[in-house]
Formats: sequence, structure tokens, C-alpha cells
Amino acid sequence: MGAVTWRAVGHAFPGPVGLAGWIAATVPAPLVFFEATHRWEEDQPASTSFWWTLGALPVLTAVAAARWTGNAGRQRRLSGLAAAVVVASLVGTVFVLASVAVHRFVIPLDGAIEWRLVRSGVPPLAVAGAVVGWLLALRDRDGSRARMAARHGLAIGAAAAVLGAVLAPATVRLGAEDSTGQYDMTEYGGVGPYAAGGREPGELSLPAADRYAIMAMGFAPQNPECRVAGGAGQPERPADRVAIPPADYGGDFATYAWVATFTVPDPGTYSLTCRSSDHQASYVVTRIPPIRGAVGEMIHWPEAVISALGTVPGLLIIADAVRRRARRR
Repeated sequence: MGAVTWRAVGHAFPGPVGLAGWIAATVPAPLVFFEATHRWEEDQPASTSFWWTLGALPVLTAVAAARWTGNAGRQRRLSGLAAAVVVASLVGTVFVLASVAVHRFVIPLDGAIEWRLVRSGVPPLAVAGAVVGWLLALRDRDGSRARMAARHGLAIGAAAAVLGAVLAPATVRLGAEDSTGQYDMTEYGGVGPYAAGGREPGELSLPAADRYAIMAMGFAPQNPECRVAGGAGQPERPADRVAIPPADYGGDFATYAWVATFTVPDPGTYSLTCRSSDHQASYVVTRIPPIRGAVGEMIHWPEAVISALGTVPGLLIIADAVRRRARRR
């Protein structure tokens, strides 16, 4: 393949708009939809989440085939269709593998992706989308669709940036909840009318030197200022807030949200005080929830950082629109 052909292959990859659409359809959309349509105690399995990837695949390959055909020449011959299908299928495979990596290393949901479904579903969906994209590219002889997308790039990018900033923290929270392994909600004490009989401070009986989680019960505010005291020669120390608190833990009695963590150097009796906007709020201490994948660390990142990451696809769309306008001038 010559340099011109390789450049055409590069142009077949969806631009910033396609990338933003793929991310939205395969990462936050499954989590938000599942949260809205299922009971709070249910966790989304990886198999149902991956259906969204398969649904987005033919759209992706249609875009890739149309871009390839527009850049390589709108050939109506069978060879032109075959080239568009091959290139679009390769692009689709790269994106599907990226989604698999996200499901395995970033947000590893319960269960496993059915590889039989991947092997049997990806090829026909990729080919079908590529054929549609090739046909659409043949009809768009003057490139009017591409010019229309470029004219609206700034508006699309701004909308994508705002939506990404809103969805990114929710995606991290829901991903952490659904990526939590088997978790025993053993309580070691707490503070508040439902956790420690109204005593202030609450008494903790901690069995080992370890990190522990402070859980907000029910509708208790998720931004308390908690402090732990006790232990030989240990001063009172503040608990570290969880920046994006995962919730939906617990059972029939109450739901819990992981709002803070602290570490003790020795087993023994400690005391807990928590201040929040609700004086009747209750907080209990449990083991750290076992959250799998990188999302288990991302909940501790500042929420502003997560929101800023969510704006990146939209900012790329804006930058691409500005570049296109400058080139036309």
C-alpha cells in the first residue's frame, strides 16, 4: 500500500464526533440506562453492557466506510465496495477491542463477555454497516454532508463538552457500584440515631490494623466531616472523603454510600464523630468495598478532574471545527 492509500486508511477512522459518539454509546449509556430501568440492588453484568457496543458497531463502520470511499475515490465497482468493507471492518475491530479493554481493566462489570457472541456478531454487523456507509458515500458526490458537519462542529462540540462534564462523574460512580465484588456489610460501629443509639461520638470496635470505610446510611449527606479518635498515642485525625461516593450498598434495611475512609494502626476501640447538614444523619464503619479495575481509584480523584476529562471529546470536536474553518479560509 502506498503513502496515499495509508493516508486514506487514516482518514477512514471516525473523527472527533465519531469518537465522542462511540464513547457515549459504549460507556455511560449502558450504565445510566441500567440504573434507570432496574432495581437499585441489581448490578449490571458485562454481557448486557456489551450489547451496546454491538449496537454501535454498524454505525461506526458505516462512518468509516463513507470516509474511506470519500477519500479514496467513489468507486462503484465491486473492488471499491470490497476495499470499503475491509477498511471499515478493521476500524471497527480496533474500536471493539478498545471497548473490551475498558470492560476488563477500567470498569470490569460482573460476569464475562460472551466471546461466542463477539465472534458471531461482530463480522456481520461490521459488514452491514460498511455496505450502508459505502452506498451513502456514493450518493454524497459533492461532500455536502461533511461540509454540513463542519459548519455545526462548534455547536456539537460545545454540547458534547457540557454533556461529558455532567456524565463523567456519574459514569465513574455507577461503574464503581457495578464493579464491586462480593461485599460483606459487617458494621463495626458508627454515629447517629440509627447507628449508635444516639450517642455522640459513636464507638467503633475495629478488629485489625487496616483501612476502613465510612458509609452514609439512607439519605444522609454524602459530604460529612468525619474524625476518628483513639488508639495508643494517636491524635484525633480527619477521615479522607471519597470524591465521587459510590452508593447502592446494603440490603433491605437500608442503602449505604461510601463517603470517607480512614486507617488505624492497631486493633481496638475508637470513636467517630461526623458533622453534616443533617443533624439526624447516621454513618457506620465497614470494610472497604472491593471495587475492581481502575474505576476503584478514579472515585478518589477530584470530581473537577473527572469532569474535565469528560469534556475532552467535545473539546476535540471544537478544535477540529476550528481547524477546518481555518483551512477553508
